This record gives sequence, C-alpha cells and structure tokens, in this order.
Amino acid sequence: MTLLIRTLVLALLAVGLSACGDSQSVAPPDDPGPFAVGHSSFTAVDTNRGDRSLLVDAWYPVDADDAPDAPLTEYLLLGPVSLPSEVAVDDLPVSERPGQTLLVFSHGYQSIHIQSFGLMEALASHGFIVISPEHTGNAQASPTDTFDEAAANRVPDVSFLIDAMFDRNRDPGDPFYGRIDEKSVGVAGHSFGAMTSIGMASGWADAEPDPRVTAIVPISAVIDGEMQSDEREGPNAGFTEAQLASITVPVMLIGGTADVNVPIGNNEIAFEQLVNAPRVYKVDVIGATHTHFAAICPIGDALIDFGWGPEVWPMVAEDLIEPYETTCGPAAFPIKEATRLQSLYVVAFFKRHMLNRIGYDRYLTTDFADTEDAIAFSLK
Repeated sequence: MTLLIRTLVLALLAVGLSACGDSQSVAPPDDPGPFAVGHSSFTAVDTNRGDRSLLVDAWYPVDADDAPDAPLTEYLLLGPVSLPSEVAVDDLPVSERPGQTLLVFSHGYQSIHIQSFGLMEALASHGFIVISPEHTGNAQASPTDTFDEAAANRVPDVSFLIDAMFDRNRDPGDPFYGRIDEKSVGVAGHSFGAMTSIGMASGWADAEPDPRVTAIVPISAVIDGEMQSDEREGPNAGFTEAQLASITVPVMLIGGTADVNVPIGNNEIAFEQLVNAPRVYKVDVIGATHTHFAAICPIGDALIDFGWGPEVWPMVAEDLIEPYETTCGPAAFPIKEATRLQSLYVVAFFKRHMLNRIGYDRYLTTDFADTEDAIAFSLK
C-alpha cells in the first residue's frame, strides 16, 4: 500500500469520525505520547501468601514542568550489563492528573519483567500508569517453580499488585497518591504472561477472575495446550472453550505469523471462542516471530556492546542465541517495525476501551489495517 493511499485513507477516517462528533484530539499511537516518562522500582510483599515478595518496575506519565534534563534510566540486565532507556528517567514526580488508568504487564515463562520495556514506555508516554512484576519462581533470576506452580501464582500475583497500587493511591505520603482510577484496570502480557492476562478475565489454575480487569491484551498466548512447541502439559497448559466464553471484556489478540513457539493458530482458536466479549480484535504481524514482541534485540545488542558476543552466550545467556538469530538477523522481519506495530495497536486498544477515546477507532479497523503491509486484521 503506497504512502499516498494510506494518507488518504487516514484523512477520510478522520473526517468521518469528526462528523460523528468526536472532539477529542488523537495522538498517533505509534508515536511517543505527549507525556515525559518516569520510572521507579519497588518490592511488594504479599503477607497473605507466605510473604511472597515481588520485584516490580513502574512506568508513568510525567507533567512537562517535572521533566528535567536528567540522566536516563538504565535497566539492570545481567551482572554489570544494563539496558539503557531512550526516554525514561528514574523517580520523577507522577503526573498530577487524578484518575489515571492502571495497566499491568506480565512477562513470559522464566523471562524478565523488563522484557517489553519499550511498550511500557510507550504506554506511559500516552498517559497510562504501567507496572510489570517479576513473577518470583518463574523468572530468569528464579526459575524454580514447576509449570503448574507458576500458573497458580500468576493471577494471584496480578490481583495482589492491583491491591498494592490501590493502597498506594490512598496513601497521602505515596507518590501515586490520588493518581489512579480504581474503577478499572487493564492487563497485557506476552506468552505465559499473555495466558496470565486471559486468566485475569476468565480465571486460571484455580484462581478466580478479577472483576476489576476491564480490558486485556494477550500477546502470543497459548490457547490450545497441544499446539505449543514444548512438552508442558496439564490442565493449565491452555484454556477451555468454556473459559474463553466466560470472558466479557474487550480483548485484543496479537501474534506473529512466523512464531514457532506459540503458533498463530492459537489466536484463531481464541478469536472464534471469545463469543461473549463485547469486542475482539485479532492482529497478526506477518513475518514476526515469538520474540519480536520482547526486547530480545536490545538485550543482545547490549551484551555485544559490553563485549559479551554470541560466542560467550552459552555461558551467560544460552537461551538468547536462537531467538536473537531469528529475530534480529538481517533476514528477519525488522524489529523496529514489529515494535512500532505492537505499540500502535496496544495503545489504540487501551485508549479506546479503557478511556473511551472513540477517535482511536480509526486505528482499529480493517480499512486502517489495509494501509499496513505487515498486518492481517480481524474484528468482531
């Protein structure tokens, strides 16, 4: 699709929405939003589950007057290696706007909680408060839980952290005091974290759904346990038709057509079986692999820049070798384009379905998707 045709389509969509009376301005969801981005880390302890401790990173919008020219955040990665941010600054004041929407992101199986920091920064720049926990026992730093133990912890972890953030919202001495809208929360996640997001709306691994969750974005989620490429099996390895039918919140399913870890057919199944969700979107990124939706390339590049090239990865990051080659190599789908498309659709979805910004409907249509060469799009 040529740039001229895409521009004309967007112009026509804008005129149509304007005629419908949407007077709200719409910041392009694949561009940085109007806010500076703050970042902080904290540890939350769940005293009701044996003092379970969770390391959490938070990204949040910052008002223009509080956005000084300060050193950018360095996300700790592996030993002395850190991952530099291009936009976030540590410990800036949270935007003073009351009632900001809280989002929770859940990482993949035995992954790291900063695995999708670029998406977190994009969401914060568009006005969302975002937290991402390290799921203790199922993280790179603590891969101790079995599959079913990890699954059983996921939904309770997210529900506990929603409680924790609401407590902070009510504490006059806390930086998040009076900032959070407690009426609804959005949840996104990648891979095993995508299953977590589904579980927040359907229930999973004997945990009940959380009624505070009003929109979810599963990215590369396992739906049919028989379709995953590894040997994890059992009642928590996928979702039943009844579980999916129980979901009554808007859903956006995102995946890559070149994903061999979680085949895109999982999203086809979910799209058909989400029969009671008020709106379901399916966004297939043509040519993307499983790890195009995480920071595999920045992580690998940071290690290389430090002097730890692929030749030493078997000793420090063995699991990085194959995904780095298939995601970041010269023949791979461009990682910058995958990152842009993920931000575009996730930002537009949450803006539309959590903030009721109907102007973002223009990005959630087949007409708009037709302007993007790498997108196959369905909605119902």
